[in-house]
Amino acid sequence: MKKLIEVRNLNIAYGGKAGWTNVVQDVSFEIARGEAFGLVGESGCGKSTVAYRLLGYGTINSLVQTGEVVFDGMDLLKLDTSALTRLRGNRIALVPQNPTTSLSPGMRVGSQIREMIATHRALPDGISMERRVVELFALVGLPDVGHRYPHELSGGQQQRVAIAMAVACNPDLLVLDEPTTGLDVTTQRQIIQLLCDLRASIGMAMLYVTHDLALLAQIADRVGVMYAGQLVEVAPCNELLAAPAHPYSRGLIASIPTVDGTDRQAGGLRGVLRRDQISTGCKFEPRCDFASGPCRTTPQVLQPVGDVRFVACMKWREAAVPQTPAGKPSQRVETTRQDTLLSVTDLNLSYRKPGSFDRFFRKSIPPVVRDIDLEVRAGEVVALVGESGSGKSTIARAISGRLPPQSGSVSLNGDLLAPALKSRSVEQLRQIQYIFQNPDASLNPRRRIRAILERPLDHFGIETNEMALAAVLDNVGLHAGYLNRFPDQLSGGERQRIAIARALLVNPKLLICDEILSALDVSVQARIVELLRSLKEKHAVAMLFISHDLAVVQQLADRVAVLYRGEIMQLADTGTLLGDSLHPYTEMLLDAAPGLSKDHYVSHPPAIPTSRAVPGIGCPLVGRCPRQVGSNCAETRPPVRQTGSGYIRCHVPVDELASPTVRPGLKPLSVET
Repeated sequence: MKKLIEVRNLNIAYGGKAGWTNVVQDVSFEIARGEAFGLVGESGCGKSTVAYRLLGYGTINSLVQTGEVVFDGMDLLKLDTSALTRLRGNRIALVPQNPTTSLSPGMRVGSQIREMIATHRALPDGISMERRVVELFALVGLPDVGHRYPHELSGGQQQRVAIAMAVACNPDLLVLDEPTTGLDVTTQRQIIQLLCDLRASIGMAMLYVTHDLALLAQIADRVGVMYAGQLVEVAPCNELLAAPAHPYSRGLIASIPTVDGTDRQAGGLRGVLRRDQISTGCKFEPRCDFASGPCRTTPQVLQPVGDVRFVACMKWREAAVPQTPAGKPSQRVETTRQDTLLSVTDLNLSYRKPGSFDRFFRKSIPPVVRDIDLEVRAGEVVALVGESGSGKSTIARAISGRLPPQSGSVSLNGDLLAPALKSRSVEQLRQIQYIFQNPDASLNPRRRIRAILERPLDHFGIETNEMALAAVLDNVGLHAGYLNRFPDQLSGGERQRIAIARALLVNPKLLICDEILSALDVSVQARIVELLRSLKEKHAVAMLFISHDLAVVQQLADRVAVLYRGEIMQLADTGTLLGDSLHPYTEMLLDAAPGLSKDHYVSHPPAIPTSRAVPGIGCPLVGRCPRQVGSNCAETRPPVRQTGSGYIRCHVPVDELASPTVRPGLKPLSVET
């Protein structure tokens, strides 16, 4: 295949007047037209730094020491600003990791897409601008949301808008920087299917940067594995996943959690990347199970070990043994029944306040979350799962006091909590700590990490010292050297670990974890999950754990509440729910969870919903449900049916739901919540 872009011996350093530190070393790879190349590695390995250079981007404190990035015969590193502007968005487009900071908060999302098209004069002949914008929204599974501002959309919806903007001009190369970390599994599946379709229709090439190897398995032709700024293995995707050659690749794959509870951690990665401990030889030597004396002193570079495979390791033959995907089931300690810590009763939530018109005509405001009853016991982890826009974060906001409820109540230790955050006591604020999904928006960019960690301690009057700060950083896979850095000197995953450490410092009774692992690589995820388990078991810290990753939920949660369009569809013990899902919507989520087999993931293409549910009338799953029968589902709210460890909301009797059914392809979201 013809090369579209080639990276040659790229070396990049960060620094300034005090000196420069090499962070990317001798990186070389190529991407052919229509090919999807994956770049994978732990947080801070340099994969995003390399990816942004494919668009000619670089921060003011970064320097390309040597190397070339040749796109269609042009070295992007030598082009001036005007030439790069003509290329960006038109021939090379970017889907960033964080749509919250990449979309302009003061512009409607439709206007932002129109601006992209108009800038590059990329409107197809015979198609109006408005029609093209609507087509792009439909392409990413959205209705026409062009009139909305970014803050009126969920995180997953914002990411789909960012993807629609990136593909608006049918680029030759699409650079995707962790594009699905904040998306639920069903939306991930639709996005992957969308990207596959775009490759087939317009021959678009892709550089896909991610830490999620399971997702990469669904789309990438070849994969480059990075460690500490260096490529350590490049191989066809199926070969890499079946038999990784480099010890680091092997550890990454062994760290991937599975929905069936298989324990893969025995062969996972140990320790974390610390650049201050890197030897003069192999950079992975301090963490490698196969290392010997020469590894510490002999630098390793990519060498061919086959026709299309390259490995930077002298021990690759010892490491390249077949992976054993199945091991012993992971042992998750079940929480014994204790006193109720958090109680949510008949909670109804809305973002809209009644205006004078509504009050005059006594018009009720329909809630976006309705009839929520939930309990969390001391030391228990209750997971909220569901697609983007289902109401998970909305419920968390109400519990934390950031969204006063329309009706209903929230109690902590039997004491009724004030609806608004400002009316709660200092002690109640300390006992409930919120870890946000997006660390870019929750960490002060003008404060060093030390000040960020010390602020809540000062606010709650808790004494601390250097050892305590270093210990909490160590718990989340960082070290004391980070205390003097600013957030923008950290990778996305490292910033999230700082946010987790800040919440843990004040010894809360309830942690609200809002997609806190979505930006972390699998090795750090495993470490954080172990930390959360320890807090739960040793200190009886309870958690409301919001996630779209059912494999992580299986590892940590005692019970799971499944939400769809603001209603709890099923509540059950974790083992029961994952082993015998019962509810059709839960089955959909489990079917959409990616595995390391492409056939498992894309064998059923998405379909179009046949009808749309009316909020508060009938079952919200109408139009998507494979078990839907007659008009009863659309016209009558489903009854609550008790099950062994919880309940479901469904018109179909439990004994019929328990019988096998043919599961059709997953239907796309109705995203009006």
